[in-house]
Amino acid sequence: MTLPEVIPLFPLPNVVFFPRMPLPLHVFEPRYRAMVRDASRGARLIGMVLLRGGWEQDYYGRPPIFATGTVGEMVRVEELDEGRFNIVLRGLQEFTIVRELDRADYREAVVGWREPLGGSLPDGMRDGIRALVRRYLVLRGRELGEDDLLRASVDDETMVNFLAQHLDVPPLEKQAMLEAVTLGERGRRLVEVLEFRVQELLVHPAGPPTRAH
Repeated sequence: MTLPEVIPLFPLPNVVFFPRMPLPLHVFEPRYRAMVRDASRGARLIGMVLLRGGWEQDYYGRPPIFATGTVGEMVRVEELDEGRFNIVLRGLQEFTIVRELDRADYREAVVGWREPLGGSLPDGMRDGIRALVRRYLVLRGRELGEDDLLRASVDDETMVNFLAQHLDVPPLEKQAMLEAVTLGERGRRLVEVLEFRVQELLVHPAGPPTRAH
């Protein structure tokens, strides 16, 4: 697929989207309902970006966003009552915002496409990530079966992106992983997050103390 220079943007405060991953979304705001309708008639692409801190003060305007995001292709679109939508995006490629365009409804930007990470993790990193995930889940009172995304038949990038998107960690930590420019760097950032979470659970088995925001 040839990716366009201009894509619509869907900023959210708690979603960081990674290539190769599915993302189900319920779309109910009028501006984003319009975006889905327009995308459905066009390239069927939506760029997901994370809102920066303080977004609450200008949510219905143009609150600040991170410049790195992931574009997804709408692989499922279900229109509901009152013009709402349930959609599923499939992550395609990461982008960097060059500049936003001036339009009255939803946000749209000229983007530069980042090179796909590709390649493999450094020697030993995959096994280290597997061990950390298993320890993390045991401490959370969960078990990981053998028939899962950590099995050898899944390539390194898919495994890392799956964990980065689905682990229960703050969006800023996920954003840092998304911004990594190599698979090895993304893997190292994932290891750091997992190691921190494991230590946190060892100190606070019932879960970390509530943080002030």
